[in-house]
Amino acid sequence: MTKALIVLTNVEKYSPSNRPTGLWLGELTHFYEHMDKAGVEVDFVSPLGGYVPLDPHSMSFLNETDLHYYNNRDFVSKALANTKKPEEINSSDYDLIYYTGGHGTMWDFPENAELAKIASDIYQNGGIISAVCHGVVGLLPIMDENGRALIAGKTVTGFTNEEEDMNGTTDIVPYLTEDVLKDKGANYEKEAAFSPVVRVDGRLMTGQNPQSAGLLGKTVVEALGLK
Repeated sequence: MTKALIVLTNVEKYSPSNRPTGLWLGELTHFYEHMDKAGVEVDFVSPLGGYVPLDPHSMSFLNETDLHYYNNRDFVSKALANTKKPEEINSSDYDLIYYTGGHGTMWDFPENAELAKIASDIYQNGGIISAVCHGVVGLLPIMDENGRALIAGKTVTGFTNEEEDMNGTTDIVPYLTEDVLKDKGANYEKEAAFSPVVRVDGRLMTGQNPQSAGLLGKTVVEALGLK
């Protein structure tokens, strides 16, 4: 059976302010829907394990997919209340890893060496690395087999500077996602703000914004040869 590892943030505010943030729920549910329908087994992990905070702003955009999973107690328990810790993960168990987004990821994804090693191992074993929106910052510490940044020279997308500005958060984030991807040597591409955009570079697959999570999930399922 194909198995996926989904990575979520534990950060619940825009430090040093007290403005709440966390996971953007749709970036989990819209991707997970495609895993669920394709029969992919999924585990959930976060840098600290346990509780995953939700960005309250994301709850204003719920659709039927979001509500279907948010009202499923078993799903909520595994994905939002009791995520695994990195040290509980055996990378050889997984065919793909997916980094969800939400602004909280900007604080705890880039600094987590354990998750980066898990992702690198999955990739070196022939698996897929995927990420969406701000979750693409989880790609920054991942190294290839030669000790180089995995995304260097690869085509990726992620939350744009324009989208950050339109969101009104440019002045409260620690850095701009578009900028750090370019700084790491990635071939960064983008399209119209808040439209579904996915980029595929071999087994590295990325989505630009929250609207891209479902398309990214579909793309990953197709790459796995599943329906």
